[in-house]
Amino acid sequence: MKKLIFTLSATLLLAGAVFTSCNTAAEKVDNAEDKSIKADEDFNIAKEEYLADVENFKKETAAKIEANNQMIAEFNVKIEYAKKDAKAYYQEQIAVLEQKNIAMKKKLDEYEVTGKDNWETFKTEFNKDMDDLGEAFKNFTVKNE
Repeated sequence: MKKLIFTLSATLLLAGAVFTSCNTAAEKVDNAEDKSIKADEDFNIAKEEYLADVENFKKETAAKIEANNQMIAEFNVKIEYAKKDAKAYYQEQIAVLEQKNIAMKKKLDEYEVTGKDNWETFKTEFNKDMDDLGEAFKNFTVKNE
């Protein structure tokens, strides 16, 4: 008798645990919808951060390009009083720097937002090119002085 009661109690306890732990189809759908909404929110946040990064980079780089333009104008003023041969050389070098600066501005302006991976590649290459241009300006000022 004790064995029968114990077996019956264990069976009822096990059946109760099975039935209470199972989710209904409606609960599963609700959970899936919640996960989908969360994924959409995460995607939108990531997209906003990415677009903000692009915009911030463009503003910072535009400021650097404008600073380069100001240096070019200053160089042109400084070489006005140089000797004729030196003046021609400096004007040629300034023209090269100016063309590189214009090319960088054009490259930045023409960049279209196409995805985070492409953005990271573009940003890395563009930063390297800007560093090279900055080094060219620095070298010109050393030679010019």
